[in-house]
Amino acid sequence: MQQETETLSFEEALQELETIVARLEAGELTLDESLTLFERGQKLADRCHKQLNQATLRIEQLTADGEIIELPSP
Repeated sequence: MQQETETLSFEEALQELETIVARLEAGELTLDESLTLFERGQKLADRCHKQLNQATLRIEQLTADGEIIELPSP
């Protein structure tokens, strides 16, 4: 049984997302399997995005004197 995305750490969600992408790219799944994995991948990507946004906000809050710094894009 798959773990709910809300309880996954960033690393867990990213690892599962990478596995899903590899399976989709292999092209050996049925249409239904592909759609199910794609939907799961969307949820995982949303989870990762949310966690990255939260980390960015924490970094901004922790800068000296409340100064907001621009973080370089990955």
